[in-house]
Amino acid sequence: MEEAAQEVVKHFGYLGFVPPLLAIILALVTKDVIFSVFLGIASGALIWAGGNPFAALIHVTDLLADKVADGWNIRIFLFCGLLGGLVGMLTRAGSARAFGQWTAGFIRGRRSAQLFSWLFGMIVFIDDYFNSLAIGSVMRPITDRNHVSRAKLSYILDSTAAPVCIIAPVSSWVVTVISQIRASSGFEELDIGEMSFFVNLIPYNLYALFALVMVVIVSLTNRDFGPMATSEDLVKNGLLFNEKKYGPAPGQLEAHEEAKGAVWYDMVIPMAVLIAACVIAFPMSTYISLEEGGTSTLIDAFRNADASKALFYGIIFSLIVSYLYFLGRRILTIKMASDSIIDGIKSMVPALAILMLAWTIGHIINQPVADGGLGLPSYINQLLSDNSFPMWLLPLTVFLLSCFISFSTGTSWGTFAIMIPITLPTAISLAKSHGLAGESVMQLALISTAAVLSGGVFGDHSSPISDTTILSSAGGGCPHLEHVGTQFPYALFVAICAGVGIIVGGVTLNPFAAFTATAIVFFVFFFLVAKPGPDNENLAGEEQSQ
Repeated sequence: MEEAAQEVVKHFGYLGFVPPLLAIILALVTKDVIFSVFLGIASGALIWAGGNPFAALIHVTDLLADKVADGWNIRIFLFCGLLGGLVGMLTRAGSARAFGQWTAGFIRGRRSAQLFSWLFGMIVFIDDYFNSLAIGSVMRPITDRNHVSRAKLSYILDSTAAPVCIIAPVSSWVVTVISQIRASSGFEELDIGEMSFFVNLIPYNLYALFALVMVVIVSLTNRDFGPMATSEDLVKNGLLFNEKKYGPAPGQLEAHEEAKGAVWYDMVIPMAVLIAACVIAFPMSTYISLEEGGTSTLIDAFRNADASKALFYGIIFSLIVSYLYFLGRRILTIKMASDSIIDGIKSMVPALAILMLAWTIGHIINQPVADGGLGLPSYINQLLSDNSFPMWLLPLTVFLLSCFISFSTGTSWGTFAIMIPITLPTAISLAKSHGLAGESVMQLALISTAAVLSGGVFGDHSSPISDTTILSSAGGGCPHLEHVGTQFPYALFVAICAGVGIIVGGVTLNPFAAFTATAIVFFVFFFLVAKPGPDNENLAGEEQSQ
């Protein structure tokens, strides 16, 4: 009887916001992410079970098992763990130290270390998970050597993950977005291909664009504000992260004596193999899954690739090659290599636990009631369909809603799935009802859809239960709550600037006007708010000269 009643209920209304809000508030208060997210999951299960604690407990355990058993999730889970194993082997071999020493010849000081991390993130845009973890593994010894806080490195990793993937022409994100656009009611009336529509969205995607600009400006000016300024100031005292306040950092390996004889290319070769293997595995995963006789172009193979399979294939191949490479170079023995892999995997356990819980709370929040969730998307859909918006205010409204949804749920893709099918037809209908036609209808559709993308990326970039936020903490070796606390003011600052630009864009229906307005607000207020940091640009150089 209870199951039959639940199938009739489409959602639990405002109660759908209880799990994410409880998890976020508790995490900020207790500084314990795992405990807080688990209580968020438990609260959602209790709501779903009608207050029955025994049914809620069973529901939680079943969901946790189902999330780990999911094919996509388990491959990402294993990829993260095995990447930790690869990092453990690189560290034990001394290759990370050797690479850091080698880069001292051309990466001198904090600015160049930060800008090099940003550039690396811009180049490796094929997947946000890979971006956060792989680049963090390469850059961490370099930024440590050049006295860049782990919080700043994690911020750079996070800022070049989702914001880059959402504007890159070839990424797993593009496929998700264009599929939602193509399926939206009224899109065919615009008489444009979905990929062309996506490319035209880029100038309006103000949050993603200025999140990338923010990294460059912060790095060049050595200006910070809020908790990030505090974390950066601690570097002067030799503290790369604030363990006393936020607890230990994920990815920290046990101290072992490093092997002797490693040189700079002992870091470059394994990481080059990893990047090449993952890039090649993207189209390969598509070709492998094709039915007999099926065909696919290379571009379509990239677009239709299963990122979880590609990354999993890539890390397995890279781990085997790197293992044999270090044995062949006689830098590591079989026991040393095997022990270092195990140590590396162990170091990732806290991040993996948070990731598993983040997937579970996402299910509780987003899935229909019949599938064990609270049906929050249905509730949001109902709220929007019951209201009409002034045409010029539509882009800002969907931007704010997308920010709230993505921050609360920790998922940009889920936000896109909720908001794009609502926003695109609404924009077209509103434009026509106001007597607009042709290019004006197109521009309102573009800025409104881009506002959804910007809002979705904001949440993915800043939410403590976002998987990319979790993995950026792990990749940067920063306590998770320190990364969240230091990054959020920066993300919020960019979101406010983007909101101003979105308002201007909604009024003018002009991407240049929207971008210009955002830029003016950004630069004026950045130099008012951000103050010069400690004069430690030359600390690395001084250390090297001693």
